[in-house]
Amino acid sequence: MPIPSIISWLAGSIAPLTRGMTLGVRCACFDRGNRVFLVRHSYMPGWYLPGGGVERGETVHDALVREVAEEGGIVLRDEPALFGVYHNRRRMRDHVLVYVSRAFERPNPPAYPNREIAEVGLFAPDALPDDISPATRRRLAEIVDGVPREPIW
Repeated sequence: MPIPSIISWLAGSIAPLTRGMTLGVRCACFDRGNRVFLVRHSYMPGWYLPGGGVERGETVHDALVREVAEEGGIVLRDEPALFGVYHNRRRMRDHVLVYVSRAFERPNPPAYPNREIAEVGLFAPDALPDDISPATRRRLAEIVDGVPREPIW
């Protein structure tokens, strides 16, 4: 198992012991052509909406702004709308807040690949990558196609 995978696994295993609840944020960032911005991490398979954990003392909004900037070099140009709150059953006390933004820029995107992100891309909703994560596929179907929301990540 690569070192980043081990570190990710350890962090995920320790968080439930050190925190009462973990909270994550993800953002479905759509460009003017209605393509969604996705990331592929270096430490786990599949494509995901950019996002990550809310740190102690950090607001959800600040975490969202920080995560999309770190992972995609994204600067949000609108106020992202909260789309849904999901329970992650794989980590019993974990919840994920999903936001939608329809106006963003990437004035200074990071170089890829880097230690966290292997690859990024903009994808039309009808041309998503085959190896998109199941939860990301479900969230996009809910956002784009109006599929009924499931409360489970």
